[in-house]
Amino acid sequence: MSPASPWTATLLVQRPDPESAERLLAALAPEAAREVPRTQILLERDGPSSLRAQVVARDTGALRAGLNALLGWIALTERLESELSLEP
Repeated sequence: MSPASPWTATLLVQRPDPESAERLLAALAPEAAREVPRTQILLERDGPSSLRAQVVARDTGALRAGLNALLGWIALTERLESELSLEP
């Protein structure tokens, strides 16, 4: 699918530090590489503590599905990181 597809959405995700941004990117990369029908998810660092995620879709239904998947993966990763950071 080319970036010229008719529907795109871009998310900029800010993390508290560069290491957290790198962990998020590493966690999302395998999921973004999976095939989501009619959708492509592109990930890149956007600064020391942030990353940019772009969903490129052929139609609005595919865009919604891609965004829901991406936001779910981000929320899960952030919850896991938060839980692992808790002190006993």
